[in-house]
Amino acid sequence: MWWEILPGFAIMTACLIIPGVATAQIHKFTNWGKEKRIARVPYQYYLMERDKRVSGVGKHYVSKVKKINFQHFGLCK
Repeated sequence: MWWEILPGFAIMTACLIIPGVATAQIHKFTNWGKEKRIARVPYQYYLMERDKRVSGVGKHYVSKVKKINFQHFGLCK
């Protein structure tokens, strides 16, 4: 009957969804919580170019994390 197609449909759907979700999570993990910026339409590309100009360092994102001085905490000699 018609419900016999449901297991195959579920497997195909999972196989198509998993790579997209996994890629987004890998980008988020490797970029310290920020998703990768992708310009899918020209307007988004112009916004990224604007961010590069405004930041003054030629990047659309500047990390706010400073270098940690471990000698201050007595962890390194």
